[in-house]
Amino acid sequence: MYEVGYYFLMMEKNETGIVVLEQKIIDLLNKLKGNHLDLVTFQDENEVLKAQNISLEQQLSSLQEENKSLKIANNLLGSNEGTQETKSKINNLIKEVENCIQQVSEMN
Repeated sequence: MYEVGYYFLMMEKNETGIVVLEQKIIDLLNKLKGNHLDLVTFQDENEVLKAQNISLEQQLSSLQEENKSLKIANNLLGSNEGTQETKSKINNLIKEVENCIQQVSEMN
């Protein structure tokens, strides 16, 4: 009789252990699902930030070019400082325009 009681006691402990393990597995699966959702959200945010970064880099480049042009225009309007520098910049701009024209014609 003692052996039968011990057997049922062990079965009860095993069932309790299994229930605890099942609950832990469910908790881990829920955490995994939450982590996956977080990952997707972070990936989406990362793509948005990359696009913003590209846009800001383009803006910066455009403003830098505009600044160069304004400096050249200022020199052309009568500023005597940097005449040689202005001529050099104009020549560089001409080369850039020619390069752009060449690239466009290669695309067509």
